[in-house]
Amino acid sequence: MEVSAMIATRQVGPVEVTEAVLARIEAVDGTLGSYITVMADHARERAAIAEAEIAAGLRRGPLHGVPVAVKDLCETAYAPTSAGMQIHKGVVTGRDSTVVSRLERAGAVLLGKLAMTEGAYSGHHPKMPTPLNPWNREAWAGSSSSGSGAATAAGLCYGSLGSDTGGSIRFPSSANGLTGLKGTWGRVSRHGVFALADSLDHVGPMTRSARDTAAMMGVLAGADPLDPTALQAPVPDYLAACGPNIRGLRIGLDEDQVLGATDAQTSKALQEVVAVLRELGAHVVPVKLPVAPELTEQWTVLCGIEVAIAHAETYPARKAEYGAHLASLIDLGLSVSGDAVGRAMQWRLVYNGAMAAAMQGVDMMILPVTAGRLPMLDNPYGAPAADPENPDLGDLLKFTAPADLTGFPALTLPGGFDEAGVPIGFQLMGPALSEAALLGAGHAYQTLTDWHTRRPDLSGLTA
Repeated sequence: MEVSAMIATRQVGPVEVTEAVLARIEAVDGTLGSYITVMADHARERAAIAEAEIAAGLRRGPLHGVPVAVKDLCETAYAPTSAGMQIHKGVVTGRDSTVVSRLERAGAVLLGKLAMTEGAYSGHHPKMPTPLNPWNREAWAGSSSSGSGAATAAGLCYGSLGSDTGGSIRFPSSANGLTGLKGTWGRVSRHGVFALADSLDHVGPMTRSARDTAAMMGVLAGADPLDPTALQAPVPDYLAACGPNIRGLRIGLDEDQVLGATDAQTSKALQEVVAVLRELGAHVVPVKLPVAPELTEQWTVLCGIEVAIAHAETYPARKAEYGAHLASLIDLGLSVSGDAVGRAMQWRLVYNGAMAAAMQGVDMMILPVTAGRLPMLDNPYGAPAADPENPDLGDLLKFTAPADLTGFPALTLPGGFDEAGVPIGFQLMGPALSEAALLGAGHAYQTLTDWHTRRPDLSGLTA
């Protein structure tokens, strides 16, 4: 919001800001690898239009003239959309996704398309870029929206879009020290967004602060005639909800399932978060989360069957061009019996009901993003290795998949650093359409903490 205010008061212009960010991308992203396509000419054109509009007295809102970027599964009529897949590299669909259209109507300057895992699943295709974590280049950058996380943390855009099916807004937000919002399912249109699993997919903003996230969410959210699954509910003023007062807010905490199931560093960070929320006047009260040891298995079945549908035109016809991680999920989806599909759908209904019951009496819950330290990059796909000290992606779903299965909104906020110098994030998860309350709580938390103001040292990335 600082850059937005400077543009609005004409301390700087969109052209100057855009040129500065493009220069920064040129200087460091050859090593960081967060962008798959930099649209410099398009960005300069949009920045010039924004500058002329502002000079003429037209103000489109808080994103007017602000450089942003989108994950490369959001279609753009004027640039390729690969969805992290070698088979789609260079493909221009000729249409804009709704989220891209809304950003540009709000006057945002679209810098480019951000690198991601293949098809938005867990691993990067071996022939596609794997973004690095700017805080620690040996650490995981956070699954499918890794480019969005790395670019935003490194200052290569002032906000980005990610997608979340099992945690891919929240993992990279946590790993890169960002604020990221996975809204209620359907709150943001998915028209023109390459699907992983339609009933689990969400699109949302990743920024440096709750206020920045609120500004982007206010532009993105709302009904869309091109997406019949987009919710019709009115969009509140998310920025107005970002006040310092959360006195009386009831925040649920399951100490056994949260503090008792996380490592020492994560548990300590969460306890410090709770202390800040209490200082702000919130009531942190006990809740009981439903225990579901089969959660990852059932999420994988549900995801797998929908992924197989999404890739029916190219898989198995072009199986040899797929990476191992995505191919294995599609194969699983194709092998699932009708009985197993029905059981998984029934399990989801029961689980979602249990989660809704656990939410009764509180405004939101506090959760970790992961139970312990982030995995390190130690295999060719950039996905975590499968060993007890470095858990695989499936083990990481325990605290993120619940919000995807239920469709509940969840806001990730930075809450500290681990011993490797990598950020530790936490989540606030609320009932359906509680984004305003989550953003308000997140902003209040950030008035008393400075984790969101920390910046990674990029000196080792420049030539």
